Amino acid sequence: MAAPIESVQCFGRKKTAVAVTYCKRGRGLIKINGCPIELVEPEILRYKAYEPILLLGRHRFAGVDMRIRVKGGGHTSQIYAIRQSIAKALVAYYQKYVDEQSKKEIKDILVRYDRTRWSWCSC
Repeated sequence: MAAPIESVQCFGRKKTAVAVTYCKRGRGLIKINGCPIELVEPEILRYKAYEPILLLGRHRFAGVDMRIRVKGGGHTSQIYAIRQSIAKALVAYYQKYVDEQSKKEIKDILVRYDRTRWSWCSC
């Protein structure tokens, strides 16, 4: 029998926009509605979607693939929902499949950057 897939699913919300991130072991691919995160438009909002990656470093995302589905709301709300769901999914993945210390480091980096934006997590 095949080994079970190590995956977590998390969501982020902003106003009426909802983003659901499916995170599993992989090669570092991040896709939003089937498109690579590098192609998010407008470009100015791309950096907001990249924020968790820039804060935590690409190396923390190297071992996971993320598939993000987002709908509702406007462009800006969708980007903020995506950003939140990426961060939540990585924290949940590290807590469940890596170790508690790594998860705590990730969470501390996010909270230190901006406590109000990352106040979603009670873990």
